[in-house]
Amino acid sequence: MDRWLLITSTLFAAIGAAWGMISVNRGRRSLWTIVWMLGVFVCQFAFLGLRGKQHGTCPLIGYGEILVFLSWALTLFYLLVGSTYRISLLGVFTAPAVAVFQCIALLPGMLDEVPKKIENGNFWHEIHSSTSVLAYGALALSAVAGVMFLVLDRQLKEQHLKSGLFLNLPPIRTLLVSLERLQRVGGGLLTLGIIAGFLMPRADHRVLAHLLAALAVWSGYVLLTIIKLTRGLTGRRQALAVVILFILSLGVFAFV
Repeated sequence: MDRWLLITSTLFAAIGAAWGMISVNRGRRSLWTIVWMLGVFVCQFAFLGLRGKQHGTCPLIGYGEILVFLSWALTLFYLLVGSTYRISLLGVFTAPAVAVFQCIALLPGMLDEVPKKIENGNFWHEIHSSTSVLAYGALALSAVAGVMFLVLDRQLKEQHLKSGLFLNLPPIRTLLVSLERLQRVGGGLLTLGIIAGFLMPRADHRVLAHLLAALAVWSGYVLLTIIKLTRGLTGRRQALAVVILFILSLGVFAFV
């Protein structure tokens, strides 16, 4: 049952991405992208709820569940930010990322066929894991906004001012504001996750390695914020830095 929910969610994401791109190529926006992403979110929530009930703890056991949780967080922040900033086209860029993450999660061996019951779970470990992956959802969406900014910047430079994509992209200022706020939200959640990480028992070197990797990611975003505040960054450099930093930060999952 849970696997079918994940397959359905992935199909919704793929349809949302395809439908959104078709609409953009025709020079119009489509609210159906939001509808498809709502379907994605509901199926993700049901999947994680079932897995969590079977585990008896937060469903973050193994790479497959982490990728689904990350996709859920990415979808959640899209639904919140897309409506807040009226960036409906953000879904066209978000849906493919969700579809890719969940396709990887569906690969053989990524998800346990029979979820294991976790005994003697640790509260701080669950807080650390859940807030850290939620942080990655916000940071992933900031990277998506960064990609949108770079696409818009390139179209402006090449004077593609009448293309369907250009006409549907939000103003550069709106993208930068949403990018910065998502970065701050992600950084705040990651800070909570790291604090919880220091409070949880470190039974082996792998736990410590994961915590140090998360700390390195946090330091990278803090450094970017400091540079932005003290020296200033052009919008293009800031967007590029956010995208590169998020891609590099995915290496933290190697320590899970």
